[in-house]
Amino acid sequence: MSVTDELLTGAAEYATRFDSGDLPLPPARRVAVVACMDARLDPQALLGLSVGDAHVIRNAGGAVTEDVVRSLAISQRLLGTREIVLVHHTDCGMLTFTDDEFRQAVEADTGIRPPWAAEAFAELEADVRQSVARVVASPFIPHRDAVRGFVYDVTTGALSEVG
Repeated sequence: MSVTDELLTGAAEYATRFDSGDLPLPPARRVAVVACMDARLDPQALLGLSVGDAHVIRNAGGAVTEDVVRSLAISQRLLGTREIVLVHHTDCGMLTFTDDEFRQAVEADTGIRPPWAAEAFAELEADVRQSVARVVASPFIPHRDAVRGFVYDVTTGALSEVG
């Protein structure tokens, strides 16, 4: 059985005990979280969130890309969120390469240079500050006064704010 088939079995079991509790479409806590996709990071558990509490947007490195800005703009403008929490983490794979190295490797493998940046970074806290700055600078996100960035330590479970 493939992993996907195992996941589908899990989804079927989940559906048998599912209770939506009549959750409204807007997130109850009016917050959006942008976090890395790393499997060692569980934003809901880390932040004590329940289903329906927040929008959680994940990608490699928790990068504030054009698509993340799109999602945050929709989250705030149409679904009522007012705060944004950015979560990066220690031992991130995005610290292990450069954008140029990645582009060259993909081009060597496929013959096509990716049109997008991988958003690799060399310094964790500096990237958190850059991510906060990207959100704060975006004219598309109306509520930028409550944007905070954090680093999650994958070895201790601790969350630290980056100032």
